[in-house]
Amino acid sequence: MLVLVAPGQGAQTPGFLTPWLDLPGAAERVAAWSEAIGLDLAHYGTHADADAIRDTAVAQPLLVAAGLLAASALGDVTPGAVAGHSVGEFTAAAFAGVLDDTAALRLVRARGLAMAEAAAVTGTGMSALLGGDPEVTVPHLEKLGLTAANVNGAGQIVAAGTLEQLAALADDKPEGVRRVVPLKVAGAFHTHHMAPAVDALRRAADGLAPADPAVPYVSNKDGAVVTSGAEVVARLVGQVASPVRWDLCMETFQRLGATALVEVCPGGTLTGIAKRALPGVRTVALKTPDDLDAARALIAETAASAAGTASSAADAAGTAPSAADAAGAR
Repeated sequence: MLVLVAPGQGAQTPGFLTPWLDLPGAAERVAAWSEAIGLDLAHYGTHADADAIRDTAVAQPLLVAAGLLAASALGDVTPGAVAGHSVGEFTAAAFAGVLDDTAALRLVRARGLAMAEAAAVTGTGMSALLGGDPEVTVPHLEKLGLTAANVNGAGQIVAAGTLEQLAALADDKPEGVRRVVPLKVAGAFHTHHMAPAVDALRRAADGLAPADPAVPYVSNKDGAVVTSGAEVVARLVGQVASPVRWDLCMETFQRLGATALVEVCPGGTLTGIAKRALPGVRTVALKTPDDLDAARALIAETAASAAGTASSAADAAGTAPSAADAAGAR
């Protein structure tokens, strides 16, 4: 079973969109999206520097646009499940048909603006903690006034809070944590610092008519499979100020029988976590269009394997004795 996933903020790098704009029709799509949301996505994805694309109001729609381009370049794909990390949930909502591409980008543009405004109130940020035991790490963060904003699994937790609190964390790491790595984000996302953005996003979502997901949509709020489009949107609104539980999403992928995972552009973060947390699940990260052939091959192999399994099951069902035959044989 194939899982299609989308990364969150911090995955962007200067110029990462450049090669994708050379694909047929890509530049035209990005130009139309740019006009719809009032942001020059092509400029920010090709020429802007790291500081410019670190801006929350820019980074979020840029990441969603890149993910949508990469997914469309894969061709006609029907994954067994979709999910996104933080802002990647908007990309996943479009994958699942809950929102069309333009609606997803308009909503995420509103999200980015609202979160940037909330982040400007107080100097805040996020840092990744590599290694350690969550049962030790989380209480330590709470002692420092920090929030475990992302629980990613595979020994990775992201702490969020004020810059002073994060500085204290760098000097006082929890037992077992190897490194504390500041992230390229402009605020303490998925914490109470973002509460004002929730109200703004709720207003922006008013009037949307979301469709129910066409494929299983796994929410990073709690790893649940959400079947209602209205509930997906409600979760998109609320997750701005609530922790991301990517660890629970991966547990759901396992329960659903995932054997392959493709991460759309700018891929790498989620496939890295999956390699540690989901042994046996094959992964491909779409970083540039050069990765498309490997992703398509993995998708084709996964589909063929699923078809073979279904055929074998059907054959077994057809040849198995019925209850009456079994009773007669006795």
